[in-house]
Formats: sequence, structure tokens, C-alpha cells
Amino acid sequence: MTERIYYRDPYAFEFDATIVAIEPVSNDGDGRRGVVLDRTAFYPTSGGQPFDVGSLGGSKVVDVIDQDDGAILHIVEGDLTAGPVHGTVDWNRRFDHMQQHTGQHVLSAAFDRLFDVRTMSFHLGSTTSTIDLAREVSAAEMARAESEANRVVWQDRPVTIRFATAAEAANLPLRKEPTREGVLRIIEIDEWDVSACGGTHVARTGAIGIIAITASERFRGGTRVEFVCGGRALEAFRKLRESVASSTRLLSVLPSEMPAAIERLQAEGRDLTKHVKVLHAQLATHEAAALAANAETIGPMKVVLAALDGWDAGGIKALATAITARPGHLAVLMTSPAPASIVVARAADAGADCAAILRRLTSRFGGKGGGRPELAQGGGLTGDVQHMLAAVRSDLSGV
Repeated sequence: MTERIYYRDPYAFEFDATIVAIEPVSNDGDGRRGVVLDRTAFYPTSGGQPFDVGSLGGSKVVDVIDQDDGAILHIVEGDLTAGPVHGTVDWNRRFDHMQQHTGQHVLSAAFDRLFDVRTMSFHLGSTTSTIDLAREVSAAEMARAESEANRVVWQDRPVTIRFATAAEAANLPLRKEPTREGVLRIIEIDEWDVSACGGTHVARTGAIGIIAITASERFRGGTRVEFVCGGRALEAFRKLRESVASSTRLLSVLPSEMPAAIERLQAEGRDLTKHVKVLHAQLATHEAAALAANAETIGPMKVVLAALDGWDAGGIKALATAITARPGHLAVLMTSPAPASIVVARAADAGADCAAILRRLTSRFGGKGGGRPELAQGGGLTGDVQHMLAAVRSDLSGV
């Protein structure tokens, strides 16, 4: 069993230990080894908190795994030999995790104390962290919990570590029932929270800096709350500041005027979209008449075969619909260049099977699509569009 230095001293990021075992962890020749020490300051992935990284001797530690037998396996890149070794934990990553994890305790306790809402799970991500709450909470409740949590942070309350037997823990006001048996590691935030937890934490709440809720969503009947603490909160603020500054410059408004400016642009955009649709329909009618006037006669049908630059899938469908409003007409229209979208449509009295025409094309030129005998659509066809249209012409002529 590995002695866990971080259990008692999460601020220890350099230590000396003895390598007691080295084992291969893969057969692909990547040079990685699994190293077991008699004692370690490296935190393994556990309880929603990711592992530490750093170095052992001259080798890089890229993963840390908590094994079932109580040993901690360090995945390293490089060669090591059994015996004494010096370890160094990446302090920036460790302290960031300490801020986020202690911040989670403070925030979860705020929801629990104010609204009797339990935290069901916690995840510490690379940029943000989340807690999953047992029920849906309102924006007002989140704002109040956030304010109360930050009050505790700014009071700079002590955060202490102690160990308790199951019998002793039964008499403690634990926020959540422990999931493991035996001696428990207890994290206590003075007059605020008592929790069984194996993670790394700051010594005083003031080191959290600030707790900021950044987003929320409904999740499995409750609410998933996303938050950042400390250095992450500062980085999030910087990004928000840059985004707001860029937006206000582009819109030529003050930050407080941004919502109204965006609403105005959205309204103008909707009006413009409606106007474009009207113009597009008028253009389609005019273009359809020109294309129909040059239709080829193949068998009993008038056939329009065309590859059109500057038209999208919706545009060629509108054209095909307008063309095939004429009796006896079949339209095979493609966008250009490839990969092409395609629409095959026919008038009610035309004898072609549009879906069959499309299937034969996609079998030769790739892409996919489908439809009915009177209308079929597809996309992703590759090759020269004129060559594809020629194939349709040949296919129809042979019918």
C-alpha cells in the first residue's frame, strides 16, 4: 500500500520516495512504464478530481491510477530503476484542482443549506467543473447560492483535514453519507461544511478566490451547474471582457446597449430573410421559365438537365418544382461544382421514376439520397457534373 502524502499535506509538491515496483503498461513500444512508490504526493484520479502530473527523476508522469490493492500506479515516460527517486508535482495544476474542489464543497453546501438540495455528483474538468443537483433550481436560487458561497470564501475560513472511524463519523454532521467503509478522511470548512473526501483542498477558503456559476441545464430530473473558481474565474472573465469589447466595437454601442442592438439586428435579419425569399421565388419562376423553354425532348417527355452555379439545394428544388408544374416535364437539376446536390422531379403526367433515376446516379457517382417516384433529392455526388447529366440523358434515352 502506498503512503499518500497528499492526504495530510496537499501543499507538498516535492518529495522523496523509493521505487518498489516497475511494470510495463503497454506492448506498443511507447516507452511507458507503471511505477509504484512506497510514498507519493501524486493524486490519482478519484472522486471526480483528475490525476496530478509532474516528474519522477528524469521521467514525465502522465497518469496516476488508484489500484484496488491500495497501491498507486504512476504511468511514466522514460526509464527508471528501483530505488530512491525524487518526485515533483505540477504545482499549477495541483493548486487549480485544489481551488476547484474546495470551491465545489462550498457551493454544494450553499445549495444544501439554503434550499436542502443535495449534490449527487461532481466532475472537475479541464476548463470548468460541474455539480449535478437532485432537483431543478431556479436562476434566483443559483444566484443566491453563488452569493452565499462567495461570502464564505471571502471570510477566509479555515479548511481542516482529519480522520475518523465509522463510529466517529456517524456522530459528525456530514453533508452526504459516505460511500466507503473504514477510516474516513474528513474535510471540514469551519462552521459551513463537513464532508468525507479524499481530494486535495486549500487550507483556507480565501485561497479559492471566487466562485462563479457560468451555466446550467436540466439534467436527469435535476440541474447540472457549471462553475469556475480562482484562476479559472479570472481567465473566464478575461475572455468575456475581450468578447464584450469586440462586440461593442463592431456594434458601435455601449456594453449595456448590446442586448437591444442584438435584438434590432435579429429583427432586421428576419425582415431581410423574408425579402430574400420573395426575391428568390420570383427569380426561380423566371429562371424556371427560361430552363423550360430550352427543354430537351426525350421520348414523350420534355426534360430539363442543368448544372447551376450559385444555387443551393433549396434553390434547385424551387426551380424543379416550378418547371414540373408544366405538363409532361421532367427536371434533373444539380448544383455546381461537385460535390453536387441534386433534385429530380416530374410532372404528374410524366412517366419517369425520380427515385430510380437518383439511385442509378448515386450508384455510379457516390453520394446519397432518396425520395418518391415524383420527387427525389440527394447530395454528395462527385465527378464532372456535365458527365453526370450526360449519364442521365443516356439513361432516359435508353428507356
